[in-house]
Amino acid sequence: MRNKKVDEEKILSKIDILDSYLEELDEIKINDFEVYVNSIEKKRSIERLFQICIETAIDVCNILVSNLKLGIPSDEDSLFEKLKEKKVISNEMSKILINMKGLRNHLVHKYEDVKDERVFENLEKLEDFEKFKEEVLWFLKNIGKYK
Repeated sequence: MRNKKVDEEKILSKIDILDSYLEELDEIKINDFEVYVNSIEKKRSIERLFQICIETAIDVCNILVSNLKLGIPSDEDSLFEKLKEKKVISNEMSKILINMKGLRNHLVHKYEDVKDERVFENLEKLEDFEKFKEEVLWFLKNIGKYK
């Protein structure tokens, strides 16, 4: 029996939204760094899509922490730590999310200093979002084991 405390519908909705952003990102991604650097419009679109993909993943984490009543996190890193401790996500995924959050913060708060290399390198790591979704969906499927 499913745990009614977890708003699966809301989480699945966020995952659907994340999927749509990832599809957009996949459609416009550029595989050549020089082309990427010189395609200002696509570069800015990629930066924005990365930002909202990461924010959507963080939203899922916030929903899970709230629904599971894991306490109020002091910051986003402790948000991921709480989920790791509850075995909602793996230790590896916690580290990946911390790195994603760092990229998001850089894009949002230091946009004038965004390193093209850093964003371009992350285009090779889109599978991290797939791993995140897999871990969350696995948890939702197996939530009865965590009561």
